[in-house]
Amino acid sequence: MKLDAALPPVPLSAVPAIARAAEMLGFEALWTSETTHDPFLPHTLIAEHTSRLYSGTAIAVSFARSPATIAYTAWDLAAQSQGRFILGLGTQVKAHIERRFGLEWPASVTGKLREQIQAIRAFWDCWQNGTPLNFRGEYYKLTLMAPFFNPGKLPSPARGGGAGGGGARGEDAGEGSARGRGEFPPIYIAGVNPGLATLAGELCDGFHVHPFHTPQYLREVLLPAISVGAHKAGRARTDTAVSVTAFVASTAAERAAARQQIAFYASTPSYRPVLALHGWTGIGEQLSSLAARGKWAEMPALVTDEMLETFAVLTDESVLARAILERYNGLADRITLYTPFVPGQRDTFWSSLAGDFKE
Repeated sequence: MKLDAALPPVPLSAVPAIARAAEMLGFEALWTSETTHDPFLPHTLIAEHTSRLYSGTAIAVSFARSPATIAYTAWDLAAQSQGRFILGLGTQVKAHIERRFGLEWPASVTGKLREQIQAIRAFWDCWQNGTPLNFRGEYYKLTLMAPFFNPGKLPSPARGGGAGGGGARGEDAGEGSARGRGEFPPIYIAGVNPGLATLAGELCDGFHVHPFHTPQYLREVLLPAISVGAHKAGRARTDTAVSVTAFVASTAAERAAARQQIAFYASTPSYRPVLALHGWTGIGEQLSSLAARGKWAEMPALVTDEMLETFAVLTDESVLARAILERYNGLADRITLYTPFVPGQRDTFWSSLAGDFKE
């Protein structure tokens, strides 16, 4: 199981130092998110200032971009990093797409994301192999690629080992049946519900598990959905790496922070199936009501100790690695703590944790 780090929401000027520290301390990859900053820009700096560390988006909002812009950006980052870039895409939710990005929410979420992935790979196949660009779907019709706009082949193929893939079998992501594995940049998608997990199993190199999950939900809902998609495409479940972001807490302050974030996520109606599996639908409805009225301070109190223990790893720092590995054994190929990595803060802790994962 690989241990990755999350880049905190920092200015670009801070990225080189964080990337160098992450590589030095032994992380396998550094992930960016699309919150207060563009998720792609840091990767130019991460690639420039490291030689081993992989990096990827977890996630970039796919419905806010065209397949062409995503394809060009990922291609350039894959070239600059010599195959160490992982493209992670997520759909976001309807309110953000319509009211934050000013774009239309699709009639079919999985249908549009499927086409985006296929269209991105159609661009890559055109550039790498000279295949004529001819993608025609419900959402996109892409048929024009003049030499003036063709960036050409990648100078080196994607490096399989860091992309994840088949953790249970120890395979490189460059092996397997998905088209483009080892030739094109790996594509991960993120999701909470089984529809996107099924799509990941069918088409993708990896699946980003949302922090709002439980091991039971992963075991009983998401992994079976990935298997369904894999079977449909003639692939193995382990062809899709499972990348988990986990809540962890070792102090009272960390428990309070985890409780607050769990309350926020649990208020999202589309995430309610996770609560339903555990019989907590009513709590989710109460949290949604409080969020709608802006009563954020009242929400954490509704997250019971049982819920906190179910959603988060609660243990002493000295045995945290063991607790995480036991909790996600057979469920995950990659682990990222929800806590962002900040050099100079708890370096001994991070170094020890990375070392424990390698033992």
